[in-house]
Amino acid sequence: MPLYNVTLKSDAPAEKLEQAKETARNSGGTIRHEYTLIKGFTVEFPEDHVSALKSDDHIHVELDAEVKHQ
Repeated sequence: MPLYNVTLKSDAPAEKLEQAKETARNSGGTIRHEYTLIKGFTVEFPEDHVSALKSDDHIHVELDAEVKHQ
């Protein structure tokens, strides 16, 4: 299953992050990491269920990818 980074948008209430975690778990996802510097987490999630997370206007969801710098 692919990994997704889920972060709370700056104007969103804090409880939306807990709701996103619950949605991820209830839809077959496994939280792999919770961030401490930003409000978010990484979740291993079935690709065909990711719309359950993306439908919330208070969070941002993106596919986890390797970051390279020069």
